[in-house]
Amino acid sequence: MIDRIKTVFERQAFGVCEWWAHKLNIKLEQVRLSFIYLSFITAGLHLVVYLVMAFVLAHKEHIKRPFRKRSTVWEL
Repeated sequence: MIDRIKTVFERQAFGVCEWWAHKLNIKLEQVRLSFIYLSFITAGLHLVVYLVMAFVLAHKEHIKRPFRKRSTVWEL
């Protein structure tokens, strides 16, 4: 039962912790624990940062599009 709840939560948690763990090459559990510990220290500020990161990850392709290399000057 606990594993099923954990799996459902992991699918709906935007993948921010998983992305950070992959980029920093550390365990996923360590990243999640750091967010939990930050919640006690920062009194909720990390939640705002987490949601901003989730938004950026969800719209990553739209954000990168203006910065991609264009083949000609006239390409918009």
